[in-house]
Amino acid sequence: MIICGVELTGSDAVLCFLSLDRGQFSLPECKVRKLSLPKNHTREDLKQFQAVFAELMVENGVAGVAIKERMPKGKFAGGAISFKLEAAIQLISGVELDVRLLPSALIKSTLAANPLPIPFADTGLKVFQETAFVAAYVGHTAK
Repeated sequence: MIICGVELTGSDAVLCFLSLDRGQFSLPECKVRKLSLPKNHTREDLKQFQAVFAELMVENGVAGVAIKERMPKGKFAGGAISFKLEAAIQLISGVELDVRLLPSALIKSTLAANPLPIPFADTGLKVFQETAFVAAYVGHTAK
């Protein structure tokens, strides 16, 4: 089963695919690491983002999406655009996707109980994908 980990930052959705097959994790190849929404976006731009995201999930056989939850207020609050991106992902229709939001507490407790099987530096992913990678891992291991 392939899960797409997502970190929403500003107007970007950073992606990382992680597969779990018979207890073995692997990183399926995907050229798309990030999807962006223009700063001055329109309704059509948002619909386009949603369509491209859905198409990418279908092309890669993704069964679930794990999104690192952002705080609605406070010092680490997410921006308005990132919440629009989250809603666009959650409201994808016509594609069978299990979309989950992962609170920080769940991520921390899951990593404490099930540490990452390899150091992130050994994955070959870009540094900016680390949070999305962790979200995908937690999406697989947290119940």
